[in-house]
Amino acid sequence: MPQNPPDLRPDLAKARVTETARPKGRDDQPTIGMVSLGCPKALVDSERILTRLRAEGYAISPDYPGADAVVVNTCGFLDSAKAESLDAIGEALAENGRVIVTGCLGAEPEYITGAHPKVLAVTGPHQYEQVLDAVHAAVPPDPDPFVDLLPASGVSLTPRHYSYLKISEGCNHKCKFCIIPDMRGRLVSRPHKAVLREAEKLVENGVKELLVISQDTSAYGTDWSREDRAGAGQPITRLARDLGQLGAWVRLHYVYPYPHVRELIPLMADGLVLPYLDIPFQHAHPDTLRRMARPAHAERTLDRIAEWRGICPDITLRSTFIVGYPGETEAEFQHLLDWMDEAQLDRVGCFQYENVEGARSNALPDHVPAEVKQDRWDRFMEKAQAISEAKLAAKVGHVVDVIVDDIDEDGIATCRTKADAPEIDGNLFIDEGTEGLSVGDIVSVEVDEAGEYDLWGAIRT
Repeated sequence: MPQNPPDLRPDLAKARVTETARPKGRDDQPTIGMVSLGCPKALVDSERILTRLRAEGYAISPDYPGADAVVVNTCGFLDSAKAESLDAIGEALAENGRVIVTGCLGAEPEYITGAHPKVLAVTGPHQYEQVLDAVHAAVPPDPDPFVDLLPASGVSLTPRHYSYLKISEGCNHKCKFCIIPDMRGRLVSRPHKAVLREAEKLVENGVKELLVISQDTSAYGTDWSREDRAGAGQPITRLARDLGQLGAWVRLHYVYPYPHVRELIPLMADGLVLPYLDIPFQHAHPDTLRRMARPAHAERTLDRIAEWRGICPDITLRSTFIVGYPGETEAEFQHLLDWMDEAQLDRVGCFQYENVEGARSNALPDHVPAEVKQDRWDRFMEKAQAISEAKLAAKVGHVVDVIVDDIDEDGIATCRTKADAPEIDGNLFIDEGTEGLSVGDIVSVEVDEAGEYDLWGAIRT
């Protein structure tokens, strides 16, 4: 299950939440802890909840003992994610005792209360007002009008130099293996001006990289009226173009391969948007995709990839796949491996199929045995690793721009190239000459060594 890394989780002591207590306040300031599980979209929800609470006078605790109550933002995408969410709720109850549950798993309140009847309240995904009401009931607010002011940049759970920018909620697709539309509803796109205003504030406050996220980024704005969609190009293209004018790196995630995605590629070639597309292909065989009820089929995907690379040769393509989907034959899986040979994707993740309560795929015939799923996952990842290793080896000797994410006590800098999203892709390491570097810097580096997923280099002087 995708999970926020330990140093970004407020339930652990390394959370980057600063100025959460009144500098000279009373000792009885109400304090809230937060456990944020799941994808970056859930992380944005957690940031919004904490920002609202901070503006109402609550302090944010980085640990359980210091909190008057704990909010657990859950994930419910897979059964394994549900189990981890229940474990996190149980841990919060054991360590603190006063727990409010929200997030995707909150769409199934009986499931949560059946396992943990002592939780104070359960709310669904992106139900901010209900979460605040539950916090108010558990720990009444006690704001000081002289010091409790809304921080200009809000409360961020990511490092200061990058931030997730959520542009819509929900999804209109009906993929058989997915229950996200049931939990988060249909597509609702945020207004263009609201997204741009948030992005401007983030950049003004020092953000160097904007990670654009949603359930279906390329569908942004397709739920608007004809009048609201008036203008040249698709709404996502107009938004990407405007974001690209702000001077920060702009990285696009969860982009379905619709034909109009082609409009985005020239923006990448021109340097307005990072030459990076995160596209959830999920599989390559047409029959498998039909059983998945995927919105985009594979017949022209390779042609589109070739077209994108023709427009922007430096484009990085990342994707995720599912192996062992019900009915997947050995021939269909081999088709996927052959497709990978031709597509040569830069960054690849893979999951073994598992049932999710409420998903239509559960009822499909011919479920694949666990040992076969494991074997196919091993073979797929071996293929993906070989492609990654070859592509990274070709970068040796090249000069690339990197953003510095961390510098450890030994002076080793962990960085990312334009081809790497935080937490899910590789890194570039600089192990000498980092004395003048700071986290958030963007510098030019000459690549001198490559591994299976990571690079090493030296600062170009």
